[in-house]
Amino acid sequence: MRDNLTKMIKRLTIVLLIVNCTFFTIKAQTPSIQLLNRYQDSLAILGHETINNSNEAERYNSTYKMVKILVKALKVPGSFNYGFDSLKTVTIQKSPDNKFRIFTWHVMNDDGSYRYYGTIQMNSTQGLKMFPLVDHSSTIKKPQDTVLTNDHWYGSQYYKIIPVVNSAKQPYYVLLGWKGNTTKSTKKVIETLYFKNNKAYFGLPVFDGNKDYSGKNRIVFEYARQASMILNYNPQEGTIVFDHLSAPDPKLKDKPELYGPDLSYDGFKLFNGRWRYVADLPLKNAPSENDNLYNNPRKPIKPKTSKITP
Repeated sequence: MRDNLTKMIKRLTIVLLIVNCTFFTIKAQTPSIQLLNRYQDSLAILGHETINNSNEAERYNSTYKMVKILVKALKVPGSFNYGFDSLKTVTIQKSPDNKFRIFTWHVMNDDGSYRYYGTIQMNSTQGLKMFPLVDHSSTIKKPQDTVLTNDHWYGSQYYKIIPVVNSAKQPYYVLLGWKGNTTKSTKKVIETLYFKNNKAYFGLPVFDGNKDYSGKNRIVFEYARQASMILNYNPQEGTIVFDHLSAPDPKLKDKPELYGPDLSYDGFKLFNGRWRYVADLPLKNAPSENDNLYNNPRKPIKPKTSKITP
């Protein structure tokens, strides 16, 4: 009898602990968190439509709604530390120094081309400070040679931020990005970003050691859409590693839409704030889950079921 009573007391204690934990969790969800949760649910539904709706006009309509709701969400106090973990169609990257984060996503057109959307949210205690990203890819004729701003942007979906803090002239960040291009080719981008005069600037000539890359403001790789390219950062070596791309035949060297990896690797190694080209690198770091990022942008993503917050 006494043993049964002891077991009942233990069970009751466990139940009370669970109830208390649940109560404190609910209580800890401030009105700001609750509001951000609702915005996140709405963004997840719209993001699903942006990727999966078969009608191009509806895909863009969903994205326009996403932009409005995202701005509302980022105006909520404390939003910089809210992860938006359920928002699977938007890539969110926070800088390692915690100064900003970048939201980027894409809309696929019926002709197989892409348009990119995004914003940079600064870590500000004085209300929302952000730099909307406006894609002008189609009008930028020489992207590797052009300095751009957030309102004239070479759209990409970024999956890595690398701060460069030892640059004597201008501290900056390197961004690694995926850039769906056409029905025939895909691009990946090594972008540079810095902030000056209340603007976000993209493009710095910090690459050396190779005639194709030296003096360029950003590096753009183009390759066959059905191929997969590694572009990753090895922090232990301070090196950006990437597949060496080549044509299947020397006669096709002017057709980057036919290029693919040739099982060798090149890279850029950081020296005094600049990136020096290094050929034939051994691939010491294991391939990242980001290496094949967005190779299938049409893959369905299940949304959460929730009403859209106006």
